[in-house]
Amino acid sequence: MTLLDPFTDELDGPMYVVTAAAGGQRAGCLVGFASQCSIDPPRFCVWLSTANRTYRLAREAEHLTVHLLHQGDRAVAELFGEETGDRVDKFARVRWRPGEAGSPVLDPLSTWFTGRIVGHVEGGDHVGFLLAPVAVCPPHGDPPPPLLRYRQLRDLDPGHPA
Repeated sequence: MTLLDPFTDELDGPMYVVTAAAGGQRAGCLVGFASQCSIDPPRFCVWLSTANRTYRLAREAEHLTVHLLHQGDRAVAELFGEETGDRVDKFARVRWRPGEAGSPVLDPLSTWFTGRIVGHVEGGDHVGFLLAPVAVCPPHGDPPPPLLRYRQLRDLDPGHPA
């Protein structure tokens, strides 16, 4: 238990899959720490665990793609949350296409944006990647599908410890 648990235990934020490409390699992971952090200019910060392969590859990448998960996306969440790219090619198990600077865009996920990495924020066991958007998914119908949230994925067995 940490000092912050009484506060964070009540949170139920949206979940994301973040993908990166650099040096001819791809990586991606399930992320729960992310948020828009500026309106003008538009900026978004996504926090990656220093324990996982996606973080190591993202340090070399120019762009990251952030995919917002909806309730029908649990299988993708399981793949990118329970498997580790140190042992498994996750991209062999999902349809994807190269986006900006090769950053993978996952075809099954309808809500995403790609951001150029413009800064880093050290935060302990996670590092924030500050993103300036350069590409975004096409708009889809109203209302948007319900989001897949943290509490719906608490039972996943992570591919790496936090």
